[in-house]
Amino acid sequence: MSAFLDYAVAKSKEMRSRRFRRFEELASRLPRPLRILDIGGTNEFWEHAGWAGRPEVRITALNLVAGERVHENIAPVAGDATDLREYGDGSFDIAFSNSVIEHLFTWENQVKMARESMRVGRAYWCQTPNFWFPMEPHFHFPGWQWLPEGMRVAILRRRKCGFRGPVPDPEKARTSVREVRLLGRREIRRLFPSCELGAERFAGLVKSWTAFGGFPAAKP
Repeated sequence: MSAFLDYAVAKSKEMRSRRFRRFEELASRLPRPLRILDIGGTNEFWEHAGWAGRPEVRITALNLVAGERVHENIAPVAGDATDLREYGDGSFDIAFSNSVIEHLFTWENQVKMARESMRVGRAYWCQTPNFWFPMEPHFHFPGWQWLPEGMRVAILRRRKCGFRGPVPDPEKARTSVREVRLLGRREIRRLFPSCELGAERFAGLVKSWTAFGGFPAAKP
């Protein structure tokens, strides 16, 4: 089992690296300075990506609580992914999000975030885990997302699931369960009707989706 887990972790890192190389290729088609709104963004993400400190890239990292300003080109701000009214239409070259849209509790909130992403970004990039992949990535429990809510709450109250739990309080456990709402292909298509949709596969199954659009075509 440990050998399989090591393989899965290594494979996930490889997929993330490949995914970001694809993003870099698309972003390279846009003029500089490049303005990015990272919805749910952190300093650490861009540090690991090697984009912290790049003078030709200006990143606004929006989160529920603003992080610390540690890089000249990354401005952490507090905000709401579902309501970006402080930013005008097309304020950013790219509206970017990585594993964020599944953390908004409801379909209605996911619709709002998708609309705001497409409004404030001339281009957009939204990555999210696949509802139909059998291993749930937040609770690390096979088929977690397919179990009845009450059963998930009962499990989380009694045991550690991934990075969460145990959460003995029933209402807190229910909130933790409801926070994560994974998306399948059809729902992503409804959120981003004109998107290109990239699939990342593990063992032949789609592990996550990336919806993107608005980027110029590659030069011949």
